[in-house]
Amino acid sequence: MANRILVVGGVAGGASVAARARRLDESAEVIMFERGHNVSFSNCALPFHLSGIVEKSEDLVLICPETFKKRYNIEARTRNEVTKIKRDEKKVVVKNLETGEEYEEKYDKLVLSPGANPILPASIEGIDSKNVFTVRNVQDISKLNNYIKDNNINDIAVVGGGFIGIEVAENLHLAGKDVSLIEALDQVMSPFDYDMAQILHKELYDKGVNLILNDAVKKIDQEYIELESSKRVKAEAVVMAVGVSPETKLAEEAGLEIGETGGIKVDHNYRTSDKDIYAVGDAIEVFCSITKNKTRLPLAGPAQRQARAAADHINSIPHSNKGIIGSSVVKIFDLNAASTGINEKTARKAGIPYDFVYIIPSDIVGLMPDSNPLYFKLIYEYPSGKILGAQAIGKGDVAKRIDVVATLIRMGGTLEDLKELELCYAPLFSTARDVVNQAALVGLNILHGQFEQVPVTKVRELVENDAFIVDVREEDEYKAGHLKNAVNIPLSELRDRAGEIPEDEPVYLHCRSAQRSYNAIMALQGMGYDNVCNISGSFLGICCYEFYQDQVTGREKIVTEYNFN
Repeated sequence: MANRILVVGGVAGGASVAARARRLDESAEVIMFERGHNVSFSNCALPFHLSGIVEKSEDLVLICPETFKKRYNIEARTRNEVTKIKRDEKKVVVKNLETGEEYEEKYDKLVLSPGANPILPASIEGIDSKNVFTVRNVQDISKLNNYIKDNNINDIAVVGGGFIGIEVAENLHLAGKDVSLIEALDQVMSPFDYDMAQILHKELYDKGVNLILNDAVKKIDQEYIELESSKRVKAEAVVMAVGVSPETKLAEEAGLEIGETGGIKVDHNYRTSDKDIYAVGDAIEVFCSITKNKTRLPLAGPAQRQARAAADHINSIPHSNKGIIGSSVVKIFDLNAASTGINEKTARKAGIPYDFVYIIPSDIVGLMPDSNPLYFKLIYEYPSGKILGAQAIGKGDVAKRIDVVATLIRMGGTLEDLKELELCYAPLFSTARDVVNQAALVGLNILHGQFEQVPVTKVRELVENDAFIVDVREEDEYKAGHLKNAVNIPLSELRDRAGEIPEDEPVYLHCRSAQRSYNAIMALQGMGYDNVCNISGSFLGICCYEFYQDQVTGREKIVTEYNFN
């Protein structure tokens, strides 16, 4: 047992280590050092203060030092920064940021949870201006909110389309501000593949956010930002959310080993290269159980699990570290977006052979008033059928579906396992065959060669090359909007009109969401056609994929009219 445990940093990682260590050993002395003003606050809820969903900034503070002492007998010292680790003496040097006093504390075990710093690229002219803000703690969000109100700011630029950038942009928009969201890559939300990200782009566009992709910030002025393209965007305040870098300075100066990704290297018990020093949270390097590669994952859930494991090991309780898979969810205006495991980009980079399913069923029974499309993409290993990842976007419960898949990934599940999952059903909650079961069935059909598919990403090329495309929706649906060169042969008329379909060239079929076209494919194959292919996602998926780029580039549409119903 460790008699004296020092913890550097609070919030999800550090505070959880301290609390778990106390539960396991009432006699241990536990001291937590936090250089900020708050030792425990809701980091993930920070952006919601900007819209007033969280009315007062002080409501973001979860537990104060006095409560830590009374409830857990843990001494939490805020505004105290650990500046040096003397490993040979098993001491830390601490600076009281209020008084400037320096002092030393001994430890038996030391736990590092310093977190990560928002990246502020020095190459951007004006990055140090007073109208540039980051969002890391309660003080940051209060400073930003007060600056906006005190100066009656209306035009705000958010730089970075990840979790923080998206949530800040949404909450500023909800507060009535004119918001520009700048992302240097070709899409927001990197956990999602490009085809799925287009749905998010459309939502941001529809809600009035000025979304700018494939462009980076070059200069920040008091009233505008200038991009690499030379475009100027009105912005009286700028929020930088381009990512974070692990806070490893203390560890590096102490001679602790740093991993290949730049995070603190730890073993399976979150112990560093020093057997008496542990590290958890945003600053460490972790292991991806799918790609088998090292990575970093700055999320609260994994940090809390790491914290428990480290405290357990300090108290000689074994821990099984199976690595991370990366599950997350975010709300973007009317849409919820969740993902788990790896996407296509990551699978390709890792050299993992894969295939995928993209379906758009209803999230609940269609007769119910709140039924909406659920855009669902499932990635699986080829030819094993092992589940690698999933992405879900919709107005309904996407987190439930992704949590199911995340559990299956953790258990090493396959398409067969997913097909057989018995899940809760009632018309207001799901469909009798839930979207995850349906995705597994489609995946197995593709895996077993029952039919072939082509993704929505290839449809523009098919249209421009005048491929033979059959729209099997009913005539009224077709007239409301269709691919410009598509031939309308409704499923209800297919058997009588099959002679209109050529047998000597590839034929691509679609409907609204690929279910009717799947039935058409199977019927045609039963008639001897071996040249037919289903368009995954069908017309709804095509419209969602094409819409945003059509609007911002002014390119020619491949549909007569969009239809998102």
